[in-house]
Amino acid sequence: MSLEIKLKRASKIYHPGEVLKGSLLVETKSDISHTGLFLNLEGVVSMQLSSKSVGIFEAFYNSVKPIPLITVNLEVQKAGKFPAGVTTIPFEFPLKAKSTRPLYDSYHGVFISVQYTLHAELRRGILNKPLLKSLEFIVEGDKVAKSTEESPIPFTITPQSLENIREIKSVPDFKISGTLERAVCDIEQPLQGTISVDHSAKPIKSIELQLVRVETCGCAEGYAKDATEIQNIQIAEGDVMRGLAIPIHMVFPRLFTCVTTATNNFKIAFEVNIVIVLQDDHLITENFPIKLYRPRK
Repeated sequence: MSLEIKLKRASKIYHPGEVLKGSLLVETKSDISHTGLFLNLEGVVSMQLSSKSVGIFEAFYNSVKPIPLITVNLEVQKAGKFPAGVTTIPFEFPLKAKSTRPLYDSYHGVFISVQYTLHAELRRGILNKPLLKSLEFIVEGDKVAKSTEESPIPFTITPQSLENIREIKSVPDFKISGTLERAVCDIEQPLQGTISVDHSAKPIKSIELQLVRVETCGCAEGYAKDATEIQNIQIAEGDVMRGLAIPIHMVFPRLFTCVTTATNNFKIAFEVNIVIVLQDDHLITENFPIKLYRPRK
């Protein structure tokens, strides 16, 4: 006997206010009795603390409780019998938030996750375990007006521009310049720009583009803030030609990024690091905070 959940949309992508439609498929080799088929829709923000933050603020233990966004329970089929073969039972749910909180973007982070899941349960009496099935689907939150902050961001990296350098004399002489198209980015479009090495006293081993998530959990008593890498893309290898404009192109990965979000209990932000690795493994890093949004078309 098997239980499956199928959504009408192959992409499994939905938006607030839409109706989630699909079917439950029950397949059995012979007639079988049951005590009810139930379907639950759950959307929740889950948070956890990094090991360095546990114990710092006792108040965190309450502030990191899961935040429910949407909950719907439905009895799809009352107690009875399923005949041999495949039985298809349609269902639908309106995607409406249960409180003043909106339906945030689906997001899989390290310390914060926003997930929307369907849970099906076929109860088969006291002597048999219930048959369970779960399916996660993707919610893309409310869209906003297109950003007007789309002016290019030129940058120049030199030893003098670096921060947290104790001995600037120990840093080899170099000048790296370039442009990012924008700091306020449409999440559905790639981040683009250019970078060029004007000069470098030491040969270059690699130029990389690193996408970082900055997750903040907490409350009025204090916050735990952690930055972790999402992806690292090599955009050049070896001692590149001086003055050559190297293109920057990075797609924001689904689920591992979302629109920039700030609430009383949690925040999700993003940064981009341009990392130049010299032949002696000396690292030169420039950080750019970025804001992600989803525009109305």
